[in-house]
Amino acid sequence: MRALLVEDDALLGDGIRAGLKLADFAVDWVRDGDTARRALLDQSYDICVLDLGLPQRDGLSLLKELRARGSSLPVLILTARDTSEDKVAGLDAGADDYLTKPFDLPELQARLRALVRRASGSAGPVLQHAGVALDPATKRVSLNGELIGLSAREYALLYDLLGHKQHIRTRAQLEESLYAWGEEAESNTVEVYIHHLRKKLGANFIRTVRGLGYQLGEEE
Repeated sequence: MRALLVEDDALLGDGIRAGLKLADFAVDWVRDGDTARRALLDQSYDICVLDLGLPQRDGLSLLKELRARGSSLPVLILTARDTSEDKVAGLDAGADDYLTKPFDLPELQARLRALVRRASGSAGPVLQHAGVALDPATKRVSLNGELIGLSAREYALLYDLLGHKQHIRTRAQLEESLYAWGEEAESNTVEVYIHHLRKKLGANFIRTVRGLGYQLGEEE
């Protein structure tokens, strides 16, 4: 899963980025509204964590523009503005959630998991398909009740596929879910991890859609 973090405070932003990585997000971090706007226009994200008091362009105007374009990207406002009027304005502008600073990192992680889960159409906290269950809160993966050991990249790729189980995911989209800006991906990274997951979860668990990408196989 890929997240855009929009936060101008260097110390806080670094801490949030580390926390989002612990929650299995590939994180792109920007520090002003104009850069955030360009990122949202040029890149695809699963969620956005948005501060309001930003240089160059206020977070609220950025959010309004995003919604005016018809984007349904889940957005969590994370700000020091804590009045009822501020919260109402943020939610009415199109935010999916609103959290004030200071905050607890586990709460932020849980709120983001809930937003991503809701956006993918999954009501329950555990992502499931064809006997495979992934619990984002504990990072445990099981196959027919038996725990399966996955590497961090294998887990991230499985998380992405389960979170988009009704869609075909292109190689580029899967790479974006694994790597943030500045992280180099090897040319066959996705294919290698797909191969590993098939060995551990079953040859038919992930199917190749020729010329398009990958999708979870049919449930039996």
